Amino acid sequence: MKYNVNFKDLGLRDYKEAWDYQAELFNNIIERKTTDRETRLNENQDFPGTLIFVEHPHVYTLGKSGSENNFLMDLVKMRAMDAEFYRTDRGGDITYHGPGQIVGYPVFDLGIMGIGLKEYISRLEEAIIRSIGELGLFGSRLKGGTGVWLDAGVEGAERKICAIGVKASRFVTMHGFALNVNTDLTYFDYINPCGFKDKGVTSLEKELNAKQDFERVKYIVREKLGKVFDLEWV
Repeated sequence: MKYNVNFKDLGLRDYKEAWDYQAELFNNIIERKTTDRETRLNENQDFPGTLIFVEHPHVYTLGKSGSENNFLMDLVKMRAMDAEFYRTDRGGDITYHGPGQIVGYPVFDLGIMGIGLKEYISRLEEAIIRSIGELGLFGSRLKGGTGVWLDAGVEGAERKICAIGVKASRFVTMHGFALNVNTDLTYFDYINPCGFKDKGVTSLEKELNAKQDFERVKYIVREKLGKVFDLEWV
C-alpha cells in the first residue's frame, strides 16, 4: 500500500527551529494515534506523513546514548568555528551537520506503512545506497554500524558518507539521515563521528573530485526514498 507523504524543503534552517518543526508533526501523529480509531475513516489519507529536507548552519548533535567524550573541542574553539551543539533525543552518537549536507527528517507512521523500525532503517540505507549508486559510487552497510559506507569491511579504508540516527515512539519516526554532498569535512576532525575513532568520513564532492549539483542530488534522494518506501507525494 502506498503511503501518503507531504514533502517540505526548508532550505538552510537553524537546527533547533527544524527540530521543533518536526517534533510538532511527530506529536500531532502521536496524538492522533491515541484517539478513538473509529473516528478515522482513512488515516493514510487524512494524516499523511512528512519528509523534510533541510541544510543546517554548522552544528554538532549528540544522540541520547552518545558520549560527550567523542566531542573533541572546547567551547571557545566551537564558537570560533561558528558552530553550535545540541544533545538530542535520537539514537546514535555524535555527528556534524552543516552547509552542503542533505539532512532528511522523515516523520512517518510505520504502523500505516506496515514495517518495523529495523526495516525502516534498512530502507533508509537502501535509498541512499541507490542514490549514490546513480552518481557512480558503490555504497554499502557496515556490520555493527548504521548508515551508508564506502569500502565497508576494508580495514583502514572504511569511510561514512551518510549518517543515520532516528527516534521512534508508537511506531512514529523523527530525526533521520545526513548525506554529505559538498560538506566541509574539516568539521568532522573535532569529533569521533558516530563514536568511531578508526573510520573516516567522506562526501560526494570528495569522492567524485567535483562540487556536486546540490538540487540534482536532492531530487535523486527524494526519488529513491519514494521508490524504496512506496510513497505517494501529496
